[in-house]
Amino acid sequence: MEHRLEEVAKQLKSEGLDAAFINAKENFFYLSGFHTDPHERLIGLMVFPEEDPIAVVPGMESGQLRDAGWKYEVISYADHEDPWAMLGESVKEKASDEIKIVGIEKDVLSYGRSELLLQQFPEAKVRDIAGILNNMRVIKDASEVEIIRRAAALADYGVKVGTESLQIGITEMEVLAKIEYELKKKGVREMSFSTMVLFGEKSGHPHGAPGDRRLEKGDFVLFDLGVVLEGYASDITRTFIYQSASDQQREIYDTVLKAQKASLEISKPGTRIGDLDQTARDIIEAAGYGDKFPHRIGHGMGINVHEFPSMSHLNDGQLKEGMVYTIEPGIYDPAIGGVRIEDDVLVTDEGYETLTKFPKELQVIE
Repeated sequence: MEHRLEEVAKQLKSEGLDAAFINAKENFFYLSGFHTDPHERLIGLMVFPEEDPIAVVPGMESGQLRDAGWKYEVISYADHEDPWAMLGESVKEKASDEIKIVGIEKDVLSYGRSELLLQQFPEAKVRDIAGILNNMRVIKDASEVEIIRRAAALADYGVKVGTESLQIGITEMEVLAKIEYELKKKGVREMSFSTMVLFGEKSGHPHGAPGDRRLEKGDFVLFDLGVVLEGYASDITRTFIYQSASDQQREIYDTVLKAQKASLEISKPGTRIGDLDQTARDIIEAAGYGDKFPHRIGHGMGINVHEFPSMSHLNDGQLKEGMVYTIEPGIYDPAIGGVRIEDDVLVTDEGYETLTKFPKELQVIE
């Protein structure tokens, strides 16, 4: 983590910032190695261009921060103490110059907390540093890729459990429970998001809610799930048809699969990010389903299951080696159901690797 802190300090100096207060739990983990959910309590890192950083954590978690490898100053506070005042005093002792420009994650630090921060540095102006952190986190190192690879394998296993649980009359929630139970047995503590198991017409809603819908012959069956492993997320979607497939269902499935494969084929360093979305969108529109593909092709993935960059057709950024993102085109018709096929993708030096491996050719499950 030390080299990451050094890079932040370097960027602060380059941008003319005197300090940065980093509050997002994901960025805190990225820079400290300590993954925690502070709930309403304050956690944060104060990083400087020249001085050693400072961590602020509740007293009950300071030992875990040290165990994670943090070797710099720790402000450890009890619930009755004011961590902002403690931080202000510590910064005044450490920083050789007055804090005039302080970086924050403006989409994360609340208005109330920004006021408390600026009370400690009343002459300071704030500047957003989300771009610095996003551009660092978007390129995964070898250790991050290895963790995501293992998280993806567990997501594959979750789909396998789901398909093996299918039988006439079983409910979406019963299948969901089986998936998560078996993943817990594998050591998974947390899912990346609320697991989706959707049958029939309910699969026609991109973010449908599982419930008591029972499985019937001829249903689409959509699984969308992922796990968090050692602080990193995975995300997979697979769609199946139960026992009997109509011509229209096959056409929809084949169109989505063709679109997904086409986007994957151009995944390589230097490709315009928006072209991934546009390539899939053109195929789906040509098949007559353009109005039934309502979302972007995918999203960046790492510590957060959804993170920078957004894989929209409007994104003019370029793919770079080490980026991890999803490719997940879909066609949705609330009258009959929908199909989404999603993989986690790593950009390699010459192309791409799909980290999720579960087969995606059309399967009609008997």
